[in-house]
Amino acid sequence: MRVLLCPDKFAGTLSAPDVAAAVAAGWRTVTTGDDLLIRPLADGGPGFLDVLADALDGRRVPVPTVDPRGRPAAGEILLTADGATAYLESAQACGLHLLAAEERDPKATTSYGLGLLVAAAVEHGARQVVIGLGGSATNDAGAGMLTALGVTPLDDTGAALPYGGAALAAAAALDGAPRLRGVRLVAATDVDNPLLGLHGASNVFGPQKGADRADVLLLDAALERFAAVLERDLPGCPPGLGALPGGGAAGGLGAAILALGGQCESGIGLVNRAIGLDAALDGVDLVITGEGSFDHQSLRGKVVAGVAGAARDRGVPCVVVAGRVSAGRRESAAAGVTEAYSLVEHFGGEERGGVEAAMGRPAEGLRALGTRLAGQWSR
Repeated sequence: MRVLLCPDKFAGTLSAPDVAAAVAAGWRTVTTGDDLLIRPLADGGPGFLDVLADALDGRRVPVPTVDPRGRPAAGEILLTADGATAYLESAQACGLHLLAAEERDPKATTSYGLGLLVAAAVEHGARQVVIGLGGSATNDAGAGMLTALGVTPLDDTGAALPYGGAALAAAAALDGAPRLRGVRLVAATDVDNPLLGLHGASNVFGPQKGADRADVLLLDAALERFAAVLERDLPGCPPGLGALPGGGAAGGLGAAILALGGQCESGIGLVNRAIGLDAALDGVDLVITGEGSFDHQSLRGKVVAGVAGAARDRGVPCVVVAGRVSAGRRESAAAGVTEAYSLVEHFGGEERGGVEAAMGRPAEGLRALGTRLAGQWSR
C-alpha cells in the first residue's frame, strides 16, 4: 500500500516533518511492507522555510535580525541554486511565538526585522523574494519592514513615527524610497482578508495578538490612515489598497508588499509545486494530513483543505490527524475528509486532561494514532 503523509505543523508543539515522522513511526509498528511517502507541508507560516529547504536545491544563509520587540533574533534566507530567488519566513522576525504572553501588544510590535531579511536577500543578488506570511505578532501594515527598506513613515511635524501599529494613527507622509533594486516581491499566504474593515487585519487577527476591542478600533483606524498615505506618497502603490485581497495577511504585511508592487500567491500552492505534491497524490492509496487545530478555518484554503480537496478529486481517501477536531462532519466530508482523529480525544477528552496531554505529549499521541490507522487501513 502507498500512503502519503503530508501534514502541516502542530503550532506550538511539533514541526510538520516531526508530525509526519511520528505518524510514520506508529504505522511501521504494524507493517513494514507499505510504502510511506513523507511530504511535510506549510502555507507560509512557521515552518515554511524548513519544508522548502527539504525540497529545493538551495542553501540557507544565516541573517541577524530582530524580533517584534526589537531584540536580536536569528533569521535566515533560503537561496535557490542559481541565486535568483530567495525565500523568507516572516515568522522568524515577526512571529507570535517569539513573545511571552505578557509581551503581546500589536499596538507596539514591529515588522522591522522582516525588512532586514528582505534587505539581506536583495544584497545577496536575488531577483525575486518570496515571503511566507503567517503566525505574526504585528499589526503595523508592514511599516517597520518599509522603514528597514528605506521608506520611513513621518508625522505632520516631519518626525519619524515610533514602531507599532498604534503610531500609524499619526502618519502624515513618507520619507525615502524603497531600496529593492527592482526585485520582485511575492507574498506567500492563504489568507485573503483585506487590510481594513470587519474582515481586516485588526478585527480578525488582532485579538489573537493581544488586542482588546478598544485596541482593534484604534488599530483599524490607524491602518486606514497609513494606507491612504501609502496610496498618495508611494509610487506604484495600487489604488484601494485597504480593500485588496491578501492585504490583511500577517498584520497587514500583505498590504505593504502589494504597495511595493508585489503580489500575493497561495502559500500552499507554492509549496505544493516545490515538493511535487500533485505527482505524489497521483500514485497513492491513502492520504494522511493534519494540523494543530482542525476547525472551520481549516476548510477555508488552509493546508488540510487543499490536500483533502486534491485527494477527493482523485478518489483517494484522506484522513486528518489533529491536536483538536471541531470541524463539522458534514462540512469535512464535503471538503474531501474521510475521517478525522483528535489527540485530545485520544488522551481521554477535555474533562480527563486530554488538552494538557495533547500539548505535552503530541509525538506519543501521533505514534499511537499512526498505529491505529495502520490497523484500520493497511492491507
